[in-house]
Amino acid sequence: MDIVIGIIATLLILGILVTVHEFGHFIIAKRNGVHVVEFSVGFGPDIISKTKNGTKYSLKWIPFGGACQMLGADMGLADMEDEEAAKKLESLEGKSFTDKSVWARIAILLAGPLFNFLLAFVFSLILFAFAGVDTPRVGKTIDGYPAQAAGIQAGDVIYSVNGHRILTQRDLTLYMQFNYKEGPLTVVFERDGEKHTVELVPMEQTQEMAEEEKEQLQQNSPKKDEEDKPATRRMLIGFQYMSRENVGALRILRLSGHEVAYWINLTVKSLGMLFTGKASVNDLSGPVGISQIVGNTVSETKKEGAGMVILNLLNLAILFSANIGVMNLLPIPALDGGRLLFCFIEVIRGKPVSKEKEGYVTIAGALFLLLLMLFVLFNDFRKFF
Repeated sequence: MDIVIGIIATLLILGILVTVHEFGHFIIAKRNGVHVVEFSVGFGPDIISKTKNGTKYSLKWIPFGGACQMLGADMGLADMEDEEAAKKLESLEGKSFTDKSVWARIAILLAGPLFNFLLAFVFSLILFAFAGVDTPRVGKTIDGYPAQAAGIQAGDVIYSVNGHRILTQRDLTLYMQFNYKEGPLTVVFERDGEKHTVELVPMEQTQEMAEEEKEQLQQNSPKKDEEDKPATRRMLIGFQYMSRENVGALRILRLSGHEVAYWINLTVKSLGMLFTGKASVNDLSGPVGISQIVGNTVSETKKEGAGMVILNLLNLAILFSANIGVMNLLPIPALDGGRLLFCFIEVIRGKPVSKEKEGYVTIAGALFLLLLMLFVLFNDFRKFF
């Protein structure tokens, strides 16, 4: 049952994210006078459809994603079988995507990813308003670790590490994972409104410390199944955070923007690990892997009620929305980023790349993406079974 719920939730989440992405293209295309041939929610055969002003609006059977088909883009053609559309063909001159200025085309292409970032921001607002913010406030120091020896206490708020501002609990984790190499850390923390600075050297986690940390985590968060996870050797400061806190509206606004930036940053850094060999394509997840993640989230939180399930799925949606935005900006032909690259080349050269050359490159990019998707799908099933 959880697997079925996970699949349904995944289709719903990704369907919303992709539809919002396409709506971004749609609304900016309309504002720039580009004729949209069809705006669809879902894929496959139509459930219902309606044509207005030559644009077909349709709801399709496969509840996954959507499309914004523009005249002159991706071979978009007006629906000749529709009388209303056919009558308006004569008035469509100059309304093709390719007829517009390079800056108008850039705006239309950028709109999809930017709408994903905007959606992630809105989801963050909702999540923080109902669940609170993961403020980097120390809940408890762990015996034997540097934080305790340096004088950090429960209730202290971590302000910065080596000059890197810490606004949420995950900021420190991200810094330690991608920026810290070795040597002492300069930690600034707030206590009773005053800032204090200490230097400490992170300690490599030992098996004994890992077991002790697990026991303390179980006492403070019994719902977490840390005992089932293998111990990993990490460089640790040695404290646990408090749970989420309620904050004022202005701080929620600020941290919602920071949340989107965090996931964009993490996605970019993770992609960088692929190119540097620190991660492999085997680490990529497709629809099956995402469904498993969503299903596990539903399974682990359903005992806490529907509200908690929704908030946890909202948290995943923030990650997925930011991820879709970043991935679509990659300079790969057939993606928004690839088409943007041709637009920027046009800006530099003062004239567009020939449509024939752009077409060949786009087809090659589409084939590459298809092969990558098939590989990721195969990899998902391999890991699943």
